[in-house]
Amino acid sequence: MGLVIDCDSHVMEPADLWQKYLEPEFRDRAIRIEVRDGIEHLIIGEQSVLAGVLAGLGGAHLPATQLFTTSNRYTDGCEPASYDPAARIKLLDAWGVDRGVLFPTIGILPFPTEDMALANAYCRAYNRWQAEFVQAARGRAIPIALINWHDRGEAARELAHCIKRGFRGLFVPPEVIDGRRPSDPHYDAIWGLCEEAGIPGCLHVIVRFTAGAGSFGAWHMTRPGSVFTFGLGATGQMIPAMAAMVVDGLFERFPELKIVSVEAGCGWAAYLMDRLDEKYGRFGGTKLKPSEYARRNCYFVAEPEERTIGAMLDLVGEDRILWGSDYPHVDSYLEAPQQIRRAVAELSPARQAAVLGENARRVFGV
Repeated sequence: MGLVIDCDSHVMEPADLWQKYLEPEFRDRAIRIEVRDGIEHLIIGEQSVLAGVLAGLGGAHLPATQLFTTSNRYTDGCEPASYDPAARIKLLDAWGVDRGVLFPTIGILPFPTEDMALANAYCRAYNRWQAEFVQAARGRAIPIALINWHDRGEAARELAHCIKRGFRGLFVPPEVIDGRRPSDPHYDAIWGLCEEAGIPGCLHVIVRFTAGAGSFGAWHMTRPGSVFTFGLGATGQMIPAMAAMVVDGLFERFPELKIVSVEAGCGWAAYLMDRLDEKYGRFGGTKLKPSEYARRNCYFVAEPEERTIGAMLDLVGEDRILWGSDYPHVDSYLEAPQQIRRAVAELSPARQAAVLGENARRVFGV
């Protein structure tokens, strides 16, 4: 069997991670879980950012109806493989998966603090812990760096440190940061490091707990339900983020830069290319057509049961499509490796190998 790489997996950080890994001067303000009147609160920047439903941050192994109740704790949503490297190896063996690309869970939630030194320390602590996790996982995990995008200089320094430690990608929030898109030249020092090191920027879906802050904000305020929220929240973030990468000239400034769309599927990729090309034909803009940048610089992580994978290989490129499980989050399935194998079963052996692992090998340089 060929190489298989899960390009969207997560850790569930131990609740005491930041209390252990922060530098001593920051530990009194560590990210932590506190129980108040019997209810768990996730504390970040000395503010409660989530209360009572912390099991829902994970929970792939539990029925969804059990996750969003105050009777369940954060640890109830954490399978051993989500925080223990030895258990992760056993899970990957059972799945027939060689490696998993690791993204945070708590670490990609908003840091509601204007204290840049504290936010930077949060990122350093997570990266220290992740480096130890990856080392203990004996080559089965691919680390992705976490940086504080609100402090460009320190973000670049931390990214450079992570690259030296062998991290193979960068988490990129698919949102406007302090009035700037991630593709703004303001962040070129970060993109230059990525291009030079050959690591991708990974646009990964994020969670925002205030309705107006998320994608389709006004719609979320009407409480449309989980199917709408989970179904459209991802593409609602990813489509404008990826479009900005293409039209803002990022790939003209960094022609070798790789950008990966994670946890939003792949079926919208060709639609976006066509849509941007149509408007480019009318208004112009970049040196190349938007679709040419997409085919040269962009990659898309398919959901395990997508039916359009073959079409995207035709329209976007045979080396552009990856896959991911989103393990162990609430809307993922423990059967994801079987699901993706079924989804690509009708493709040629070469295309199956490309989607399951070979494309990821090239993107992440493993």
